[in-house]
Amino acid sequence: MLLKDKVAIITGGAGLNGLGFATARQMAAQGAHVVIMDLARAEPAAAAARLGEGHLGVVGDVTDKASCEAAAAAVLARYGRIDILVNNAGITQPVKTLDISGVDYDRILDVSLRGTLYMSQAVIPAMRSQQRGAICCVSSVSAQRGGGILGGPHYSAAKAGVLGLARAMAREFGIDGIRVNCVTPGLIATDINKGLIPDDKMKAILEGIPLNRIGEPDDVAGCLVFLASDLSKYLTGVTLDVNGGMLIH
Repeated sequence: MLLKDKVAIITGGAGLNGLGFATARQMAAQGAHVVIMDLARAEPAAAAARLGEGHLGVVGDVTDKASCEAAAAAVLARYGRIDILVNNAGITQPVKTLDISGVDYDRILDVSLRGTLYMSQAVIPAMRSQQRGAICCVSSVSAQRGGGILGGPHYSAAKAGVLGLARAMAREFGIDGIRVNCVTPGLIATDINKGLIPDDKMKAILEGIPLNRIGEPDDVAGCLVFLASDLSKYLTGVTLDVNGGMLIH
């Protein structure tokens, strides 16, 4: 097993058809003790229970620093260590540049970018004391290509910020044995985009993807397992594209 007895926190992981839960399921299958952190309305405890025994659901808001610290403390109290953090929590909004309000901007950037910072800050002291840890951040192809299919420019900005933050943390904490890497998914079949793309637009999208299909949550989850495991122990600061060839560069 690639992650036997490792303790992994996955933010925004309670949605059963999302990237976070797919990652939780695969990490649990690889022997990890998985902690699903999400808002109360998402019922993280129920999601964790679906993984079987030995896993934990924690209510937490990644936009609130105290909430992130409390979640990390709860994990340490239960398991005594934190080996892996997957910064998966994020939200999107399909609006154009001139329609983005200050409230919109704050809301989108707070979850993806501030949330990545706050949760990383919450777990790094434990990882530092262990002299070992893996932080995996979920960015997006929209950060690289200048806009996505459904997300607005502020979403692209937030996800580009995640790339920069992850690289900076990789430089800073490599000396402590902490690796920080990113995945940049393309269009993935999750509930966040279900039914939002008409058939004619989907046909055009598929024509631009060499593998000729949109991704599945498990496609991204497998890459996150790789980045969290010792198979990637000499990788830090990398951006792993998971887009079927949508962006070849």
